Amino acid sequence: MAMMKMKIYGYRLRALLSTSLSSSPFHSVPSRTFSSSSFENVGFIGLGNMGSRMANNLLKAGYKMTVHDVNCNVMKKYSDMGVSTKQTPSEVAEASDVVITMLPSSSHVLNVYNGPDGLLQGGDLLTPQLFIDSSTIDPQTSRKLAVSVSNCILKEKKENWENPVMLDAPVSGGVVAAEAGSLTFMVAKICNNLAMAISMLGLSEALALGQSLGITASTLTKIFNSSSARCWSSDSYNPVPGVMQGVPSSRNYSGGFASKLMAKDLNLAAASAEEVGQRCPLTFLAQNIYTEICNDGHETEDFSCVFQHYYSGKGERN
Repeated sequence: MAMMKMKIYGYRLRALLSTSLSSSPFHSVPSRTFSSSSFENVGFIGLGNMGSRMANNLLKAGYKMTVHDVNCNVMKKYSDMGVSTKQTPSEVAEASDVVITMLPSSSHVLNVYNGPDGLLQGGDLLTPQLFIDSSTIDPQTSRKLAVSVSNCILKEKKENWENPVMLDAPVSGGVVAAEAGSLTFMVAKICNNLAMAISMLGLSEALALGQSLGITASTLTKIFNSSSARCWSSDSYNPVPGVMQGVPSSRNYSGGFASKLMAKDLNLAAASAEEVGQRCPLTFLAQNIYTEICNDGHETEDFSCVFQHYYSGKGERN
């Protein structure tokens, strides 16, 4: 499949999307340029920990927002702020030039798009030019939805557009980056998180082995960070309690990226590997380890807790 890059220049969604977006390779469409006037009306569906912060950045940037969430209390909060709230995704679509979704799983995304009163329930005629799904879901679902969206026609032809477009654009950076408006939008998040999980497992295994051999984790970390073993997990997100401040391991693995979310992404990676017949032995090993971590009651702890709960590593005193 050919990779198609959609360059999005000059439009004020930079409050949320601060760099050019690459679209998913799942559906190839001609390259298009968006002007700032294209997206004056922004719809947002999914106002949880991530979505609410993303939406808030758009509000601060002065966009006219229309939002929807299944949580009535969240809807009331935005309504009290003067934001237009809608009871269904289809109503959001009717009021928006672009619709952003930030949802927990593939099933939620499918329901928002194809369910009763979903985004695509207006038939073949749609109002939004662009649909951006920032959920982390399986590629197969993204493919199907991208095709469904592109088969529709815009109710109003805009800037020589006749068909709407969907971008598969999951994010990286967590709640802190969502709050700061510095999220990275990705087209291969499953692969990124797969690499991140395997890297964390490899580092944790090496540190735990070193401890068993009488070498402190802080000493090993200094060695790693001065040699070819240096990686993000060692120099920016160290899993050993007491080695690094300001990371989840320094606060009993609270905050950060929950192990259950890593397990979910590894399940998606494993399913994708099976579908295309790709040999990925480390993927399935990582999947099993994080599934075990979750089953042992650590699903809400940061994924770096694997050092302590799987490898039985020890923390260090400051």
